[in-house]
Amino acid sequence: MLLGEDFEGHASAAEGADERLMREALAAARDAAARGEVPVGACVVTREGELLAVAGNRTRSDCDPTAHAEVVALREAARRVGNYRLTGTTMYATVEPCAMCAGALVQARVRRLVYGAPDPRAGAVESVFRVCDSGSLNHRMELTPGVLEEECRRVMQEFFRARRAK
Repeated sequence: MLLGEDFEGHASAAEGADERLMREALAAARDAAARGEVPVGACVVTREGELLAVAGNRTRSDCDPTAHAEVVALREAARRVGNYRLTGTTMYATVEPCAMCAGALVQARVRRLVYGAPDPRAGAVESVFRVCDSGSLNHRMELTPGVLEEECRRVMQEFFRARRAK
């Protein structure tokens, strides 16, 4: 199944691809939760639909404050293509990216960001800041929020509910 421009005008096909790929990110989020990480997952896909990278949060595992799922996925995708510019790619993230991750998406020149649940406290795409489509930056990307939003939100809520119960 192809993504991106090949689906313009074919909303149902694009929505199906978006949901399928968000499920890849959700699987990475669940894996992160099983490791005690905040359950955020992300993946990077080429315009043709090739999965370049899938990652979950690794901040605790790697003892690295920059090891958010989005950054880990961008690093792996850049290694795979041999270029830090990921033009033409789409990032799928289970939660609206923070300022660091949104900035990394801009620096990587990602074409499109698809995310699940908004982050009203720290979201830097639409909720608190608008990094990904700011006119003052040198790159803007297409935004598709709310894909599998309830499922993405539920993964986060269940994780924090379990932590509070301990």
